[in-house]
Amino acid sequence: MDTTNLKRIIEAALLASPHPLSLPQLGALFSDTEQPGPDAIARAIEALTLDTEDRGVALVEVASGFRYQVRADVHPWVARLWSERPGKYSRALLETLALIAYRQPITRPEIEQIRGVVVSGNIIRTLEEREWIRVVGHRDLPGRPALFGTTRTFLDYFNLRSLDELPPLADIRDLDEMLPQFDFAAASLRADAGPIAAASIEDDAAPSPATAVEAEASADAPEGTASAPPEEFRA
Repeated sequence: MDTTNLKRIIEAALLASPHPLSLPQLGALFSDTEQPGPDAIARAIEALTLDTEDRGVALVEVASGFRYQVRADVHPWVARLWSERPGKYSRALLETLALIAYRQPITRPEIEQIRGVVVSGNIIRTLEEREWIRVVGHRDLPGRPALFGTTRTFLDYFNLRSLDELPPLADIRDLDEMLPQFDFAAASLRADAGPIAAASIEDDAAPSPATAVEAEASADAPEGTASAPPEEFRA
């Protein structure tokens, strides 16, 4: 199969798919007789990525694979397609999500001990309904409390390929200071997405989810772990 036709097929598949597609999934589009091979598909992806350099959409790689998404510089105009405003997330929800992201696996009592306040059941339920967290096991303690970890959906939503790409807290110490420094508002405005779904709102209004998660990182934390939480987590 020639490169031009291969690029057209892959581009069409990525635009039609409601979720990111990995290299094996793209390879499954072709029969055995026309199989281009992973190297050819990877080269086609690279060429398509270069093709979008001056366009309003970008071809990016996230945890689940590749997808087209709206570029941040044109996001304000594209966002006018939807009259409904994105939901705001409470600081409590964002801090809980950040602790799970950086200290996973972690139990609800451990989150409460770090934050110094009880974690509302609505917060855990909201994060599970958005498929940002899941139960990955149980701590060997009385009552066998559930251990929470993040999901590929969480990584995809925040435009990450792995937890290693979470920014270090050493760069940013305050949630409010995040707003002018990072603009990931377009992270969820993808070519395969409609208006950004709103989660339940608890406590006071807070910055966007992408903003808060970035604010909670530990400078040296490897994937799935984190060092002692900063003062922002303590009540």
